[in-house]
Amino acid sequence: MADLFEADLPEAVPPANSAPLADRLRPAALDEVVGQDHLTGPDGAIGRMVAAGKLSSLILWGPPGTGKTSIARLLADAVGLRFVALSAVFSGVADLKRIFAEAKTAARAGQRTLLFVDEIHRFNRSQQDGFLPFVEDGTVTLVGATTENPSFELNAALLSRCQVLILHRLDHQALCKLLSRAEELLDRKLPLTREARDALVASADGDGRFLLNQAETLFDVAVPDDLDPAALAAFLQRRMAVYDKDREGHYNLISALHKSIRGSDPQAALYYLARMLTAGEEPLFLLRRLTRAAVEDIGLADPQALVQCLAAKDAYDFLGSPEGELALVQACLYLAVAPKSNAVYKAQKAAWRSAKETGSLLPPAHILNAPTRLMKDIGYGRGYAYDHDQESGFSGQDYWPDELTPQTFYEPVERGFEAKVRERLRFWQEMRETRSANGS
Repeated sequence: MADLFEADLPEAVPPANSAPLADRLRPAALDEVVGQDHLTGPDGAIGRMVAAGKLSSLILWGPPGTGKTSIARLLADAVGLRFVALSAVFSGVADLKRIFAEAKTAARAGQRTLLFVDEIHRFNRSQQDGFLPFVEDGTVTLVGATTENPSFELNAALLSRCQVLILHRLDHQALCKLLSRAEELLDRKLPLTREARDALVASADGDGRFLLNQAETLFDVAVPDDLDPAALAAFLQRRMAVYDKDREGHYNLISALHKSIRGSDPQAALYYLARMLTAGEEPLFLLRRLTRAAVEDIGLADPQALVQCLAAKDAYDFLGSPEGELALVQACLYLAVAPKSNAVYKAQKAAWRSAKETGSLLPPAHILNAPTRLMKDIGYGRGYAYDHDQESGFSGQDYWPDELTPQTFYEPVERGFEAKVRERLRFWQEMRETRSANGS
């Protein structure tokens, strides 16, 4: 029955140029990739590998729409590798076994394989382990793409065999270049005023694919006059911020807002918040920046600062605009009048540096978990002092790796709640020194 009218149907022919605009604009060479010159340029990691004709396994980490897939394809062409791609979302163990078997066959014929795995973080730990022998013996050169932090989402064993390259969110210049290429390909201009064009670019938030998808929607319709930002927002059903003609207004205002909060000037902070909201800025973008200010410039001097920002986000989600924007005002003013400290921010920077330098050191045996008899027999957990059984709930034990001298990352200031934290840390340090002197 399914074939009853088959003879009467014309042969299906795909329409010309039916691929999405983003696909048609994929770069044909590495020097056409926009926004990633720090990697693809002559002095970048990728540029040097291509120049040498040797490619190591890589993890490309970056936001959506920044060129990870395009770079992987171009890398294979640049160094003469067979290109195979799969998505961790739609693939499983059977697919990997088949690909590895095909790669071995190709290798015997003298053809090496670049295996590109999109969203590699979606594979579980066991599946990630399955890559190891084939990466180690050179059956495949692995190029994984992820939007998630590889340190948290990928096995340490796999990470140690790959070089992690960070792709940047596309800046204004790179996004504008994509629009120009689209206009050149289609041989017509976008029906936008300069202000609306700037607003469209800014709304992409560094995502080139999103920008080209929005542009394609605009190319597909006929409008009598160029759209201004308000008309563009109505057409795309998306709020568009209004930006200065010099294209720096958006970044200048968010910088002014953040620095006014840091400088404890609630009046100026509220002024710049109002400037951005009334211009049509996305409230969620502002909430992200307010939250960043809470953890960077206030931290534990007032732990409620972060709570206020997250509550403001919930309130905005619940109320919407314009009523929910009052929650942004409250969070902004709370941050501006809160006691300030960047001790948490500085502690993070220092701890990250130390971790990168000493990341292979094992914690001391007495604080290692010992769920099996073998682990207990070799000393795991031996000598651990349970702090709740100690006087003052504090044992004063050394928790640092044996090869590492205890370090100080977090140094609270004498302001706000951190003044109490500083006093508490001083008390614990005195107890440590006393117990150390007594040999306990």
